Amino acid sequence: MIINILAGGPEKDLPELDLYSDTDAVWVGVDRGVYQLLKRNITPEIAFGDFDSVTPEELVFIESEVNHLNRYQPEKNETDMELALDWALKQNPVKIRLFGATGGRLDHLFANVQLLIHSLLQQNQSPIYIIDRFNEVCVKGPGSFQIAKRSDKKYISFIPVTQGVENLTLEGFKYPLKNRHISLGSTLCISNELISEHGTFSFTEGILIVIRSHD
Repeated sequence: MIINILAGGPEKDLPELDLYSDTDAVWVGVDRGVYQLLKRNITPEIAFGDFDSVTPEELVFIESEVNHLNRYQPEKNETDMELALDWALKQNPVKIRLFGATGGRLDHLFANVQLLIHSLLQQNQSPIYIIDRFNEVCVKGPGSFQIAKRSDKKYISFIPVTQGVENLTLEGFKYPLKNRHISLGSTLCISNELISEHGTFSFTEGILIVIRSHD
């Protein structure tokens, strides 16, 4: 099972959601994202939010269409996305994809990236991706990973979020590295590209944000 979560980020930043409607995909709506799903004739399996970003008329429509609606007060400790992601992780899906998680307010963007880091630190097994029209974001801990060349998102960037990343090695890339220390705040690994159909990246310590993007 794949779980797709749509939050209420700007619609102009969303990819074509139909491309992600796999036969085994379950959709989850978050706040205004619930309304955006319903407008696309996608009924979410479950929904989460305080729904402070929809009109009273839109909320009535949501309540009439969604069977499992979890509504919260705006004054709470968790964001709506965190509540939805916590539920999704408990389902043990093979993959989780977050949409509507970028654009608009930067605090929401950074909070959503923090959720990916938190999930990694908690050793959750389901890989999580933030996806918009131009970017695909994931977070990786130490290990060796294969990555395939893609025409739609040719740039690949590696951003450290710990004090340092140790022994970063990039193979099959335009700008290769061998056992390189990457310190927090470094921009060395921005806008790399694959020159082979497949490449690998590996490191022994730290946490990396991996971003695939296009102009």
